[in-house]
Amino acid sequence: MGAGAPTPDGAFRLDGQAAIVTGASSGLGAIMAQGLAQAGCAVLLAARRTPELEALADRIGRAGGRAIARRADLRDPGHAEALVAGARDAFGRLDGVVLNAGISTMAPAEAEDMEAFADVLAVNVTAQAALAGAAARAMIPAGGGWMIAMGSILGRRAGTGAGVAAYAASKAALEQLVRELARQWAPHGIRVNAIAPGYFPTAMNAPMIADPERRARIIARIPMGRPGEPADLTGVAVFLASAAARYVTGQVIPLDGGMTCW
Repeated sequence: MGAGAPTPDGAFRLDGQAAIVTGASSGLGAIMAQGLAQAGCAVLLAARRTPELEALADRIGRAGGRAIARRADLRDPGHAEALVAGARDAFGRLDGVVLNAGISTMAPAEAEDMEAFADVLAVNVTAQAALAGAAARAMIPAGGGWMIAMGSILGRRAGTGAGVAAYAASKAALEQLVRELARQWAPHGIRVNAIAPGYFPTAMNAPMIADPERRARIIARIPMGRPGEPADLTGVAVFLASAAARYVTGQVIPLDGGMTCW
């Protein structure tokens, strides 16, 4: 074990760290925020829906964690600097950021609304790059940090059913953004990775799987035979944020029960 390497019993703890989690009002963002908090990380919860954020912050607090809620619209060009400043003001530091916020559209490609298409790219790619850059400007003088972007199985394969061209294109772009940011910031001690979930039931994909037959077809494509569960996500997120992953950067980890292995 190299000099300064974490001991196994403490490698997966995040005590003393602070992070921003975007898209934290529901779904995968809320799950990741709770997992990071349980591992000891203070979290700034960011999204547009304030009541849901405050409820999550309260749940984390009652469980012994530290969390604050901040309303943020990633379409606002000032959101990135404001969130970084908010985390540093509240916790005195910024160690990590979860780039989770995202939107989608559903339409056949030949009928795609180009304004809606551009909006998906603006939120899912441009806004993520802006927050990553703002976080890096705080992390570089401090000696480093970590970032976890939320990719998707649709960043590496085509969808099924209704068209999701904008979402798929945005997630493919996000994967490449992760690799480039990891390359640039590795000398500064900043690790940048992504998680690419397969089928996790969330409010965003609920319209896609409202048909029981379609849901059954999706499950049939998963070698492990089930959708993702919260613990499947939190374990990977905590690993990527922790010292256990100190030599992991520029990677996209499929979290799909084996869907992309065949």
